[in-house]
Amino acid sequence: MTTTKIAISVPADVLARARAEVARGRAPSLSAYVADALDQKAMLDELDAMLDAMLEESGGALREDEREQARSDLGLVAPAGGGARSRSGRKRRRA
Repeated sequence: MTTTKIAISVPADVLARARAEVARGRAPSLSAYVADALDQKAMLDELDAMLDAMLEESGGALREDEREQARSDLGLVAPAGGGARSRSGRKRRRA
């Protein structure tokens, strides 16, 4: 695999946590740790896009009455705050 050197800026606390994880042996180097984090983020973003496309193909998000019926059928309590969220927990963007 070809690698490319880059320069990035990160908050000091994020860097400290990453260095601590490297020290614990979770990655052989800070570069490897960052590369793995970027790879995981890219995969999650691709999955999110794929799931959004599938949702679009299926006719869109459930209506609130459909959500309430599903929650009732599953014996679940509606989440506080409501609103559609992506798999990552972020509020969905409205098109």
